[in-house]
Amino acid sequence: MIIADTHNDLLDAIVYRPVDQWVPHFRDQWLPQLHAGGVNLQVLPVFIDDCFRPEGALRQTLRMIEVAHRIAEGDPDTVKLCVDGADIDEALNGDRIALVLALESAPGVGEDVELMETLYRLGVRIASLAHFGRTSLADGSGEDATGSRLTRAGVAAFAEMERLGMIFDVSHLSAAGVEHVLEMATRPVMATHSSARALRDHHRNLTDAQLKGIADNGGVVCVNFFAPFLHESDFTIDRLVDHIEHIAGVMGIRHVGLGPDFVKEVLEDTTPPCCEAQFIEGVPTDKFIPGLEGPSGMPLVAEALKKRGWPDDDIALVMGQNVLDLFRTELKRGTKK
Repeated sequence: MIIADTHNDLLDAIVYRPVDQWVPHFRDQWLPQLHAGGVNLQVLPVFIDDCFRPEGALRQTLRMIEVAHRIAEGDPDTVKLCVDGADIDEALNGDRIALVLALESAPGVGEDVELMETLYRLGVRIASLAHFGRTSLADGSGEDATGSRLTRAGVAAFAEMERLGMIFDVSHLSAAGVEHVLEMATRPVMATHSSARALRDHHRNLTDAQLKGIADNGGVVCVNFFAPFLHESDFTIDRLVDHIEHIAGVMGIRHVGLGPDFVKEVLEDTTPPCCEAQFIEGVPTDKFIPGLEGPSGMPLVAEALKKRGWPDDDIALVMGQNVLDLFRTELKRGTKK
């Protein structure tokens, strides 16, 4: 069974360490967790903390991309940084973890859309254009009240991504932005870490209409494991499975994946004890599903789906095959101007 995780901020936990600790920390702290969880396809988002925006955003973006390259070069027998479906198949066939780089919000690009190609050359194959707030390219879901679509620069960035062969990520995008993207898209899009708004009314989740639109577009929605986005108080694996089942019921089984967004260790590694954030976007940051605080818990999801009566073939699709199939067809080396 392929297990694909489309959102793990481990680069953020590594980049703050001294450069000579980047590879050893990944090898000692994260690689055992990925192996324990059976993860063999891992998307690595490049998320830029507010303290680097705007002036230092591009520099920090490049540093995090460098972390990914050094990890791949430091452990070539266990991981491979992949730029297309053939690379992913080569990694999997060699019993290595396939790593795929993604931009989360792309603050380092700003309105300089030509930098999308620069970052593409460095291995980035997935990108979103906003986080919770506003960027020069689009509004995030926290700005839904504005009703804003992509900006002119955002439309240009989207067109450039389609030309290059990058996958557009609608997670964190405003509701109007998702609608705008689906109107323009000629290729499948994905949500790397989003859950169902019908079950938990939070702006970070997707409505049934949005889910149907992404399914019609041929895309995949990968369910977020962050407990407060799944339920107000019942932080259990059953509530996660509820979201998986709802999204599969709305979109069809071929359009569902897993985007855990394991943040417990990342927050512990990057947040000073003096000023630990207690809430983000109105939800607590210290609530997690027992056993699913990190990658080693991924098999628990398959077990929970099995208990709900899911057949093995459908479980395999959700655990990773759907994402693998999308990447095989949509991750390309692109065309040059």
